[in-house]
Amino acid sequence: MPTTKKKSPDRSLALAAAAAAAEKKGEDIVLLSVGRLSSLADYLLIVSATSPAHLEALEEKIEQSFKTRGIYALHRDGKQSDTWRVLDYGGLMIHLMRPEAREFYGIERLFRGARSLRLQDA
Repeated sequence: MPTTKKKSPDRSLALAAAAAAAEKKGEDIVLLSVGRLSSLADYLLIVSATSPAHLEALEEKIEQSFKTRGIYALHRDGKQSDTWRVLDYGGLMIHLMRPEAREFYGIERLFRGARSLRLQDA
């Protein structure tokens, strides 16, 4: 009998975060499965924000959508930054970035071999 791989809670969380970012008009949303490439997380979500206010709104929307599920970030960084915020949910790392920061740091290039998840599943 063939076995089916169970969807991890981190995958469900990653898709929920992508959906929340899309709802707040996040741009260039990329969701990568990085578990085989990184010991830090299984999924990496990268979202572009158009302004500092948009960056704040994206962060609040994602945090609020998880809070209603009783899920809180283990760590966060960049609260004072107008260009980049990081939310760490254990198996899911979320990078909310202004386009110029995203281009400069090139996180996607670091995980070139990662599998991209279809956001339609969100």
